[in-house]
Amino acid sequence: MNLSTLKKLKKRTAAVACAVGLSIAGGIGQATAQDSIAVLLCPFGCGPIAGDTILMNQMIKDGAEVTLLPQETPGYMYNIREMGMNERKWKTSVFATEDTLIQVAYAGGSDTMKEFLPEPVKVPWKLLYGEAWWGQGKFLVTFDCNLKTMGDLKGKRISLGLRGQSDWGVFARLFLEHLYGVTPDNSDVRHMTPGQLTQQLIDGATDAAVTPIGAEPSLKEFIIPGPVRQLEATGKKMCYLGVTKDEVATMNKKFGATWTYVDLPAGTLPHQDQPLGVAFNKGFKAAHESFDEERAYKFVKAVAKIGPKMKELHALWRIWSPELMTCGLSEENTHPGAIRAYKELGWWDKTKNCEPMTYPAG
Repeated sequence: MNLSTLKKLKKRTAAVACAVGLSIAGGIGQATAQDSIAVLLCPFGCGPIAGDTILMNQMIKDGAEVTLLPQETPGYMYNIREMGMNERKWKTSVFATEDTLIQVAYAGGSDTMKEFLPEPVKVPWKLLYGEAWWGQGKFLVTFDCNLKTMGDLKGKRISLGLRGQSDWGVFARLFLEHLYGVTPDNSDVRHMTPGQLTQQLIDGATDAAVTPIGAEPSLKEFIIPGPVRQLEATGKKMCYLGVTKDEVATMNKKFGATWTYVDLPAGTLPHQDQPLGVAFNKGFKAAHESFDEERAYKFVKAVAKIGPKMKELHALWRIWSPELMTCGLSEENTHPGAIRAYKELGWWDKTKNCEPMTYPAG
C-alpha cells in the first residue's frame, strides 16, 4: 500500500472513530468508552464496514454492555498479519477473518505466500461467531463470453482486489496461478479496491474481474452485493468463470485449507444461465485466546440479541441466523467466552450440524 493510500485510510478510520465517539458521548445508550471493542474490518466501501457500523449503533441504542469500534483496514489478509505482529491488540481487539485465511497464514513467508504475507502467522485464533460464507475470488466475471475458464485469461487484463484482501485479492491470485498458470508475469494482473476494479470492468479497461457473493450454511439464501448490481445495471451480458470440485480439492490439499465447493444453481447470479462451480470459505469474527472472556461473552450475547433486527437493517445481515453464527465452531477453536454465551442461549448443539474449522499442523 502506497503512502497516499495509507494517509487516506488513516483519515477515514479517524472519521469512523470520531463518529463512534460522538454517538457514545451523545447518550444514545449506556455504553462507555471502556466498554468499546475495536474490530478490524476491510477497505472503505466494503459491506462489513457499513454493517458493523449499524450494529455498533444498535448495540448502543439497546444499552448493550459492550459496543464496537469499527476500523477500516486494507482487508482480512492485513488483519491477520496485524494481529499476529501486534500482541498489544490481543487483549483489546477482535477482527474479521475466515477459516481458510487462518489456515493459509501458517504458510506465510513461503514462496507461494510471501508476496501477501512475508512471515507465517501460526496463531490458533479463537472464533467468536460466523457472519457469512464468501465466494469472491474463487470465480470471476466477464463481459467477454468467449472466455470459458480462468485458464483463458492468460495474457488478458484481470482486475483483482488488494493484496491485503483475502478473497478479493490473495485467494484469486492463488487460484489463478496454482490451477491455471495465470500470473502477473504472463498476464496484466491489477490489484485495486472493489469499487475501482468493478468500474474498470464496466469501462472495458479490463477483461475479467472479481465480484462478490455471500451465502449461509443451508445454501438457500445468497447475498448479491452492490458490485454485482453495478455490473448488471450496464445491461451487458455477464458471464462467469468458475472452478470444479476436483480443482477445489487440489487447492485444499496444496494449502492445507478447507474451501467448500458449491455448485451454484443457475439464476443465482444475474445472467447466470447454468450452474457455476464456486469455492466458499466461512467468514468469522475472531480474537486471541487472551481476549477477555467476559467481554467475549457479552459481545456474542449482544450480537445474538440484535441479529434478528439487523436482518431488516442491512443487506449483508439478511442471511443471519443462529445456525450461521455457530457453523464451524467447536470446543477447540472457539473462545471460552463465546462458548459460554452459546451454551446459555441453548445454541451450542447447533455446532454439530457443521464441520468445525481446523488448524494446520505445525
